[in-house]
Amino acid sequence: GANLKIFPRLEKNRFFWKIKLFLKRSIGRELWLKKEIVLRTEIRGDWEYCPDYIDENSIIYSLGVGDSIEFDNEMIQTHGCYVYAFDPTPFSVNWISNQKTPSKLFFHPWAISDFDGEMRMIQRENKKGKKSDVMWTEISPNSNYDNSIEVSVFSIPSIMKKLNHTSISLIKIDIEGTEYQVIDHMIENEIFPKQILVEYHHRFKDKNKKMTQRSLANLRNKGYEIFSISKTGREISLIRTKY
Repeated sequence: GANLKIFPRLEKNRFFWKIKLFLKRSIGRELWLKKEIVLRTEIRGDWEYCPDYIDENSIIYSLGVGDSIEFDNEMIQTHGCYVYAFDPTPFSVNWISNQKTPSKLFFHPWAISDFDGEMRMIQRENKKGKKSDVMWTEISPNSNYDNSIEVSVFSIPSIMKKLNHTSISLIKIDIEGTEYQVIDHMIENEIFPKQILVEYHHRFKDKNKKMTQRSLANLRNKGYEIFSISKTGREISLIRTKY
């Protein structure tokens, strides 16, 4: 019991996270990454972004809601911009229907990937086998799982057409492992949001660090630079500086 009491205190210590990330990088669990450009930043709902390129006409895509629209609400409060949020999971669809949302927040119960159609998903389980309400992950159409659900899925180019958008100022991507396909597909279709805030899920058992390295290399090749790395080392903020 004593160890557990010490742990929360340690987590509040700013060195705790630095040491933890250093150790994870040392044993090969996390990537050695560093900031490539220094920008003025602010934090909204745990996500770090640069406010200098957002105004009331900006269009923001927020991929993955779960049970928090803190980022979405704060962006609207701060900039008066438009936020389009996407999450197909039954929990999120139900949860958001019970929230008071600002008039510039538009929610769609769609999954996002690199194709249009239907996607099968299952609830993620933690190491003890407890299912998560908010975290669902894509499974292949022919895999054999009980309790999977089928949801509508669209690619970013298709969503932009549906919503009549020609560009995206900022995209936040927290979609439990599908970020790799989404980013590749945006690049293939020459869709380059000014800022990309992404959580990479290379820790999942069917993903790996090489996928994240390759994804970041593809983004760098298109003129993006890292300007923020979270304390866990997995949430990365990038800005497109070279065209």
